[in-house]
Amino acid sequence: MPELPEVEVVRRSLDKKIKQKKVEKVIIRNKNLRFKIPLNFSNFLKNKKIIKVDRFSKYLILYLSNKSYCLLHLGMSGTVHIVYKNKKNSLTNTSFYSSPILPKKHNHVEIIFSDLKIVYNDPRRFGFFQIIENLNLLKKRFAHLGPEPFHSKFNLKYICSIFKGKKKNIKNFLLDQKFISGIGNIYASEILFLSGINPTKKASLLKKNDCKKIITNSKKVLLNAIKKGGSSIRDFKNLSGQNGNFQKNFKVYERDGLICKRLECRGVIQKKIISNRSSFFCNSCQK
Repeated sequence: MPELPEVEVVRRSLDKKIKQKKVEKVIIRNKNLRFKIPLNFSNFLKNKKIIKVDRFSKYLILYLSNKSYCLLHLGMSGTVHIVYKNKKNSLTNTSFYSSPILPKKHNHVEIIFSDLKIVYNDPRRFGFFQIIENLNLLKKRFAHLGPEPFHSKFNLKYICSIFKGKKKNIKNFLLDQKFISGIGNIYASEILFLSGINPTKKASLLKKNDCKKIITNSKKVLLNAIKKGGSSIRDFKNLSGQNGNFQKNFKVYERDGLICKRLECRGVIQKKIISNRSSFFCNSCQK
């Protein structure tokens, strides 16, 4: 499932390719995504200029020329492909998931511009598009979500107030989008390793210094993942010819049974299922 860094990689690709372009046509081949595509979706986008492509958490946001918005969530398996009209491009995927070329099946939505088109592909159909008519509704749409790791609101005062008296473990907190937006399973394990915190530890037992480490390392891990192009797991190039290779930097994720990478530690990476999710951690240096 794409996490914040992978969605940011898609955002940058789209912003570079479609910003200031006008939508000429929208083709809906399958409206039955996680939520049905709105009946007026095609007309809503048609003849609108894309002012910019933004992102909040794991959501892509198309800013439209009439001050309305189009949200796109990639779900579990969604990918966005850019296909040129008069140019053969073998690499179309803006991300690093699934096929680097445009698949023949599961192409549900096409947004067409003068020189290229965006194709949304999603085999499992857990992604969705949503129309947002104004800024107030956009703010309301995200009101239930916590701040991003990069936001100033994600600070020591905020974390300590949330953690006080809570029995929930820290791993589940990092995955709780109401607490913090954008962190997924891979990066939660990596953040906790750098912070030296066991994923099963109750949040209420964390010291202030632990909380400071979580704030710092959340930013550090995600920024590094964005810089590395995300974690492709299946390694291939995106449409810019770059590899998503943050997985080469994993300290704990999917390294169960291997020796800890900390120089001063000879612990072994363990795998444990926490709330039906695989968690990876060092049995020695994560307390």
